[in-house]
Amino acid sequence: MTEKTVQFGHTNLIAADWRRLADFYIKVFGCIPVPPERDLAGDWLERATGISGARLRGIHLRLPGYGEFGPTLEIFQYESELEKPPPAANRPGYGHIAFKVKDVSAMRAAVLAAGGCEFGEEVTASIAGAGTIHFVYVADPEGNLIELQHWI
Repeated sequence: MTEKTVQFGHTNLIAADWRRLADFYIKVFGCIPVPPERDLAGDWLERATGISGARLRGIHLRLPGYGEFGPTLEIFQYESELEKPPPAANRPGYGHIAFKVKDVSAMRAAVLAAGGCEFGEEVTASIAGAGTIHFVYVADPEGNLIELQHWI
């Protein structure tokens, strides 16, 4: 496949409270809602998800830094949901979302002030062949990991 036939679209995040989580990403990271809000159900959704009686609500949020046609963070909430395991940086599967920021410490404080949680310590490390990075892992109000990074 070539660059012309593949383009990144969105990443999905399943929330316990989609409105609260969307508000967090809007307030802290400047994500922009992309209407319409979704309220989805039907045979097609059951077949696509393999979940009998599936119904979900949510919204897409445009991620910062890519203009009006950039990728989105899709935050959905299912009417019925499974219990979520605690966050872990080494759990197989999607691990975190990363935001490039100018000031890691200030953004960390903003995440915490908006209801996010501490997860790891701020560190600076030299990555062979890539440069020097200052970063920290934090968690959003529902425990989803976020990397805040600044390349020096």
